[in-house]
Amino acid sequence: MAAVTGVYIYGIVPADVEADPAARGVGGDSTPVTVVRHGRIAALVSELDLDRPLGTPDDLLGHEALLDATAAVVPVLPVRFGAVVTDRQAVVDELLAAHHDEFEAALRQLDGKAQYVVSAQYVQDTVLQDVLAEDPRIQQLQAAVRGKPEEAVHGERIALGQAVNEAIEARRQTDSRALAEAVAPLAAGVVTREATGEYEAATVAVLTGLDREHDLVRTVEKLATDREGKITIRLLGPIAPYDFVADLRPGD
Repeated sequence: MAAVTGVYIYGIVPADVEADPAARGVGGDSTPVTVVRHGRIAALVSELDLDRPLGTPDDLLGHEALLDATAAVVPVLPVRFGAVVTDRQAVVDELLAAHHDEFEAALRQLDGKAQYVVSAQYVQDTVLQDVLAEDPRIQQLQAAVRGKPEEAVHGERIALGQAVNEAIEARRQTDSRALAEAVAPLAAGVVTREATGEYEAATVAVLTGLDREHDLVRTVEKLATDREGKITIRLLGPIAPYDFVADLRPGD
């Protein structure tokens, strides 16, 4: 019995883009990436065996790696992970034809640009020492629980934890603004993400020109040097502009 196949869609690119013969995405080495064109835009796609489960970590990594490699060379509008249609004509009918002018305009705006992510993490021991030194209420609560059985000061321990979290959150708001302001002069767009970790200081997505990468690297290096011992900062990119385009999928 022949395998049932579909067409997996990665992203939208200008129509003159050629797929790298070595490019692979979801499915690994057995699924080369090709191009479906319509008018002045195109989609990066690969054939997918629908009998296999989709959604493994390798699938997600393959999807992102293909898009990020593309973004370093040409403008790309990423399509949501897991977008599969019946055949190549459906790529045109359900995605490219329905949104041709909208996608073309978005690609023009992204020409020469890519996304970078600046991620800042507090040094745990240092930030705890700092909030203790700066907040008399935290000092009082810490003194109240020191050396006492947990059951005897349960309420005070809860209050201490809440006070520390509030102090770190206030510090996070300040540091997020400072990071966004530092990279803004180099950016066509800045998005500050919500914190997802207890000791996350800030995560900022930056849309900027590929020709300004060196300037962005220098800015981030200076921020890291100025905050050495308190915050660790890293720069990721170029990647596809996930934070700056709509969540695309066929049929919308």
